[in-house]
Amino acid sequence: MHSDGPTQQARHDDTLHRGFRGIAVGIAMFAVLGTVTAVWANPLFVRMTPVGPWEFGATVLTALLAGVTVALWVPRCRLRTSGAGGLASFLGIACPTCNKVLMLIFGGPALLAWFDPVRPWLAAAGVITMGFAAFRTWRAFRESRSDLQIVGGVETPMTGGPL
Repeated sequence: MHSDGPTQQARHDDTLHRGFRGIAVGIAMFAVLGTVTAVWANPLFVRMTPVGPWEFGATVLTALLAGVTVALWVPRCRLRTSGAGGLASFLGIACPTCNKVLMLIFGGPALLAWFDPVRPWLAAAGVITMGFAAFRTWRAFRESRSDLQIVGGVETPMTGGPL
């Protein structure tokens, strides 16, 4: 009779590694994104416009979805969608007048008149895009788990029935 002990242990270890990696990325993303965009007061960056009530929530959701995507990532997944969503979230959360690139392109009055009102929508679009990427990564992860078996800590394709 075949014992599933080593296979189950390898799956458990893989799950723990993925969980720790996702938590680490989520916490790092939250800390870096919140600090760089000055969602909270910090000595590194000073924000020129007040923080809106939605910006902290968008920061939390962006970090959470980045952690989920990293935890569930499988080699056949691309991270472009998640990266585009993260960039949109960053631009939506960040202070419009503090962004030097945007300031050089548009100028201060145009940023406050045209870009600032659409920032909440840009942050929401970024979070939705990252949510879509996390969902696609979750589906690919589930499909890969049904197609693979873990032997000795290494994922290998299933070839036929049980051993």
